[in-house]
Amino acid sequence: MTQDAFSIFVVALMITPRIAGSESNPASLGSGTESCQHRHATEWDIAMSFEGQSAFVTGAAGGIGGNIARDLLTRGARVTAVDVEPIPAGLDGALVLTGDLTDEAFVAEAMADAVATHGRLDYLVNAAGVLWFGRDQSLVDIDLDLWDRIMAINLKSMVHTVRHAVPAMRAAGGGAMVHFSSVQALRGDDRPQDAYQASKAGMIALSKSIAVQFGADGIRSNTILPGSTDSPMQARWDEHPGAKAATAAHVPLGRVGSTQDMANACLFLLSDRAAYITGTELIVDGGVTARP
Repeated sequence: MTQDAFSIFVVALMITPRIAGSESNPASLGSGTESCQHRHATEWDIAMSFEGQSAFVTGAAGGIGGNIARDLLTRGARVTAVDVEPIPAGLDGALVLTGDLTDEAFVAEAMADAVATHGRLDYLVNAAGVLWFGRDQSLVDIDLDLWDRIMAINLKSMVHTVRHAVPAMRAAGGGAMVHFSSVQALRGDDRPQDAYQASKAGMIALSKSIAVQFGADGIRSNTILPGSTDSPMQARWDEHPGAKAATAAHVPLGRVGSTQDMANACLFLLSDRAAYITGTELIVDGGVTARP
């Protein structure tokens, strides 16, 4: 710190207002701090409330999508939970719809049901996706019908949900979208899953385009890039716990991610706390991609 900067710092300390009673009663300083913390906590809770808002969550039978749907319900949202698989118990109060997101007719009907039931659409979460270990291979080896199926599930389903969500969000005066990509979209792999990686990279590009196209309508679009996450998609870890431990050892924070980690990031991006954030990516990987 330079002499001039130090002088300014000292003067600032001299003129900074003190909390009333802090000198005569040191305990009052703690009370003031606690009151300030409580006020900020209350403001945060209000900004993170989704009371009366409507959310459409895909992949709700999975670990990440299901966690997000539950958290939104807990915070007061009216949730439409969608998946091709049966959705397990625990989403009481949600509108549960089962169907194939690669079928645009189903998506159109599901979105219409959501708006008719909840009166509006404020949020879209695209958490549906597949990662087929062993079957998804290098582009020179993969069965191209399988390539097309992975692209349809991971990327084209996003096209379907967004194109039917945008009119509803416009009618509601705006909204927010969060799409789940992967850190695998940012790098190559010596054990390639090329269809998965390409589809997840496509989601990032598409989200940016959505943000630019519909920003004037008050619609935000962001992408979350999870690292290795303990979810049903990684069921192989149940049989090979050593593989999970090895993965965790490579993570600077020393563990793999949880579905709650991903839900926390998603709810932040949906919330008013992220009102000026759009067209970007949030990496949630415990620091893996920060490694050299």
